Amino acid sequence: MTKGTIKAEQAAMPTTLAVLISDDASALQALLDAIRAQYLDAKIEVVVANRKKAPGLALAQKARIPTVYHPLKPYRTAGRDRETYDADLADIVLQYRPDWVVLAGWAHLLSDTFLEDFSYRVVNLHLALPGKFPGANAMADALVAFKQGEIKQTGVTVHLVTDERVNRGTTLATQDVPLYRNDTLEMLTQRLRRAGREVLVNALYRLIQGDE
Repeated sequence: MTKGTIKAEQAAMPTTLAVLISDDASALQALLDAIRAQYLDAKIEVVVANRKKAPGLALAQKARIPTVYHPLKPYRTAGRDRETYDADLADIVLQYRPDWVVLAGWAHLLSDTFLEDFSYRVVNLHLALPGKFPGANAMADALVAFKQGEIKQTGVTVHLVTDERVNRGTTLATQDVPLYRNDTLEMLTQRLRRAGREVLVNALYRLIQGDE
């Protein structure tokens, strides 16, 4: 095998992903669909969940993707800090040598202990616009703000996680999502997740193609 052949084979290798999930499985499903459709030239090497009943675990297992359940509760029970949890999480993910770590509905704030091993390689989907409504209650907070006349729309953001600040970092893509007077939290959440799936897939496409 010549050096040219080796380089060609390396160039043809798909981008590798590690996907971290908690409750919602829709973003993971969107990634799987985009890979199957050959829109994303990528391979999910592992799916890690911090919740035992995360529906994405079954999706990954059906797709024959390795899964890891890594809960935080045993660490808290033992009096161990989140940095220890994140260090062990990093060790798990590093075993699979991903090009990118994708937070697809991951409900846990990552510390620098984890991020230092994946500098500028952690991609997060947040169901709010940049700098708006940080944290897990973004949808409910947006709905309250809308009903109080403070905002007219919300949206979704895909960004790089560069430090411990909640939902901050280099923005890769955004999309506005309208709010309506008859919106319930469930209706808004579904609309945001639908937009989020599209934005996440397209942002990863650009990252993989080297356009970012």
